[in-house]
Amino acid sequence: MLKQEQLKEIKALQETCEKEGGFHLKLNDDMLENRSADRQEDFFRYEDGKLVAFLGSYGFGNKVELCGMVHPDYRRRGIFSELLEMGLIEAKKHGASTILLNAPTESQSAKDFLKNIPCTFAVAEYQMKWQVTELYDDPSVTVRPSVSKEDWEAEIQLEISGFGFSEKEAREFQQTISETSSEDRLIIEAEGRIAGKMRVSELNGEAWIYGFAIFPELRGKGIGRRALSRVVKMEHQKGLPIFLEVEAKNAHALRLYESCGFRSYHSQDYYLYQN
Repeated sequence: MLKQEQLKEIKALQETCEKEGGFHLKLNDDMLENRSADRQEDFFRYEDGKLVAFLGSYGFGNKVELCGMVHPDYRRRGIFSELLEMGLIEAKKHGASTILLNAPTESQSAKDFLKNIPCTFAVAEYQMKWQVTELYDDPSVTVRPSVSKEDWEAEIQLEISGFGFSEKEAREFQQTISETSSEDRLIIEAEGRIAGKMRVSELNGEAWIYGFAIFPELRGKGIGRRALSRVVKMEHQKGLPIFLEVEAKNAHALRLYESCGFRSYHSQDYYLYQN
């Protein structure tokens, strides 16, 4: 678990790097605030008592994403290479079969650094923000908290069908987020049955939607759009700006989000580490 002082240092360094580079770093605030105590996931470099570099490791089943930053005044000294090596060793130690290096699309310094790393471009991800739009409220689709064993099992199956997890990975991931995450786990119901799920994180005055999935046999019926509209209205009524992320290659999801009023404002590039 990171200390509050460490979280403040990370945020201050992030703001400095983003202001200098004109990009947005994806450091997963919710995951940083709910770290597991049984593994090292965060790597720091201090100079004269000041945090000048940070690398965060984020696990999703057998996949690990690495994202970090170096203060502009301390670049080209090999600092980030050292942190990255530590992050890679730790990821391999815990059996990660896929390691993705995350870099803001607009960051030239990240692109220059990655030219010297054995990796290839894998996918781009859009970060989207909701713009006030009139949304249709359909009572035939409901959204409620996940509370039962049946809900738990449905969430696991949706991780498998929606995000390509193996059953073992899905169960481990479900256990981890239930124990360490402050996100609300929500169940979508339609046609008298569980149809899907999503998670909502309310942190630092923002609402983020994650893990949104509908069972394959129920897709294409408008259930996802109606469920998303309902959750967006709930968060908007609380006065929170609403965000989500989607892979650029997922055209169906992108159209769904845009139809509900979401617009892209940043993008992240993911590179598959190959060594």
